[in-house]
Amino acid sequence: MHALDPSALMGPLWTLLAYVALGWLAARRLAIDPRPIATLLIYLIAPLTFFRALTLGGPTPDYLLLTLAAFLVASLLAVAVHRLTRRSFAPQERALLAFSAGTGNTGYFGLPIAMVLLPPEGVTLYLFCVLGITLYEFTVGFYLSARGRFSVAESLAKIVRLPLIYAFLAALVVSGLGLTVPAAAMEGLSVFPATYTLLGMMIIGMTLGRVSLREVDGRFIGACVAVRCVAWPLLALAAVLGLQGLVPLSPELAMAILLLGVVPMAANVVVVAMELGITPAKGAQAVLLTTLAAPLLIPLYLTLMTRLAGL
Repeated sequence: MHALDPSALMGPLWTLLAYVALGWLAARRLAIDPRPIATLLIYLIAPLTFFRALTLGGPTPDYLLLTLAAFLVASLLAVAVHRLTRRSFAPQERALLAFSAGTGNTGYFGLPIAMVLLPPEGVTLYLFCVLGITLYEFTVGFYLSARGRFSVAESLAKIVRLPLIYAFLAALVVSGLGLTVPAAAMEGLSVFPATYTLLGMMIIGMTLGRVSLREVDGRFIGACVAVRCVAWPLLALAAVLGLQGLVPLSPELAMAILLLGVVPMAANVVVVAMELGITPAKGAQAVLLTTLAAPLLIPLYLTLMTRLAGL
């Protein structure tokens, strides 16, 4: 693996913050409504990005086991937070907090860092873990979020209509049958990951452009930060130490797991909240705060965690 270089994190950070600033300017100066963009991300750009990543990765049973493990961990953590906050937060805030608990900015922010810290095989391991978390976002996470506003039947109906589920199944069919996606189609799909990153981060800025400081909810933001910056790092470290005691664990997989635990809050917190109409402004504030703290926290966390794990 590459040695941990804190300065390497500054490039991805400033790029992401520039996207957020562009979104803020778009909302302030151009009066752009971010809600149609959120819908576009969920129903078109995310499924195509997901499909491309799966078909390029060539999923194997071992890789899919990582995806399943990440999906289960994210889902269980979200359900636990949803139950624990039953009496502490209003339904919509509780739903958004539960959704955010199971995910992180593993793609927009985490992937560039993974490419700096890990060799190609380690990046592949990281990507299949990310796929599990992304699948959580648009199944269990989306359901918990929808339950903050809709009935059980309405929430399930919304999940059934999500194309991302069908994109995942289609990619598994293509890989399982040994089919080849035409090169021209794959080349056309190559624009979607960058588009997903750009629009996903701009939506945070667009939402913040409509928020005043009087709307800051310190209690809600504090809960989000506690889950993302305390619970997740501890969970990732415990997972690595536990696996090391059970099976031979490669340094690449260990670092991939640790990285999942230290990324900022997911921009999709804002995207899903906006699509469902559940306090997107509060989500945007928490996402921005954890993103700003990332260049300080990630090197500190990874340095400490790798020493504790003996990497």
